[in-house]
Amino acid sequence: MTNYPLTIENKFGEKLIFKGVEKTPQGERLLVENFVAPGCGPIMHTHYLQDECLTVVSGKLGYQIMGEEEKFAGPGESVLFHKGTPHRFWSAGEETLHCTGWVSPPNTLPFFLKSLYAAMDKGKDGRPENFDSAYLMTRYKSEYDIPEIPGFVKKVIIPITYHIGNLLGKYKHFKGAPEPVRQVA
Repeated sequence: MTNYPLTIENKFGEKLIFKGVEKTPQGERLLVENFVAPGCGPIMHTHYLQDECLTVVSGKLGYQIMGEEEKFAGPGESVLFHKGTPHRFWSAGEETLHCTGWVSPPNTLPFFLKSLYAAMDKGKDGRPENFDSAYLMTRYKSEYDIPEIPGFVKKVIIPITYHIGNLLGKYKHFKGAPEPVRQVA
């Protein structure tokens, strides 16, 4: 169970505040607020089971759906990323991007991103630490994806790294991690 509010940050200019969960007729929504330094933001990623909506409070939001042109949004404008749609966003202006929004349903997102940010801070050159990222990408592959990772890496390298990490006892800090949510057919 996550206690809200929960604030996470990484050393690459991203700060995310999970404000709490609200119930709507469509289901639960995790309310979020984020601050992104100029030029920073998450790489292309996919939430298989969640919709994500961001509303710009200040700054300039750059965003892209995989295979489409880059687009931009300013204060008061909202962008909705539908579940299963690879997307990315970043601070496209010269000031910190400030957004509010929601993710629905919340699922494991607070744990996943908190762990990912920690792995990024442990890693080098902006990449998450290898064992932690292999754990997260393996355990939560039914929920999240990084489409820019080559298929061979996803199918061979990440599973091998995950198993080596398991043998070496690298995942003790993930004890009590939430079970992944499986897609319902």
